[in-house]
Amino acid sequence: MLGVTLITVGKLKEKFYTAAMEEYAKRLSSYCRFEVVEVKDERTPDNPSEVEKQAVLDCEAERIIAKIPKGAKVITLCVEGKQMPSEQFAQLISKSAVEGASKLVFIIGGSMGLSESIKKISDLRLSFSEMTFPHMLMRIILAEQIYRAFTIIEGKTYHK
Repeated sequence: MLGVTLITVGKLKEKFYTAAMEEYAKRLSSYCRFEVVEVKDERTPDNPSEVEKQAVLDCEAERIIAKIPKGAKVITLCVEGKQMPSEQFAQLISKSAVEGASKLVFIIGGSMGLSESIKKISDLRLSFSEMTFPHMLMRIILAEQIYRAFTIIEGKTYHK
């Protein structure tokens, strides 16, 4: 069974986000080994300089890299990434499993995004929209799309 890990910066605090993630984790358990790994977000000063922003991103990047399993296919979520319809996303997941990937890792950065060093090690940069979403909400959107992808792969009607 394919392992799917979301590595995210920061902790979910709002109950409605937590409940939604628990629901998708339960649904996904039929299709994959799903887990969410939260890494500590770095405190950011008010009105940070570019140097301070980069220091925050670099610190978070170190924490993220430490959590990526060896041999995993890494997909980063970033606004400049490739956009695709749900069916193509399902093909990406299916193809990864067929090609022998035992672990897919999706990375969602914190409120300041992701360090370029994380983007460089990714196998794919993925974008859901040119719009900006709260990173906490993005977890739910991603979990839903992963669930949708598995239902597409299985030929279920959920995605219609």
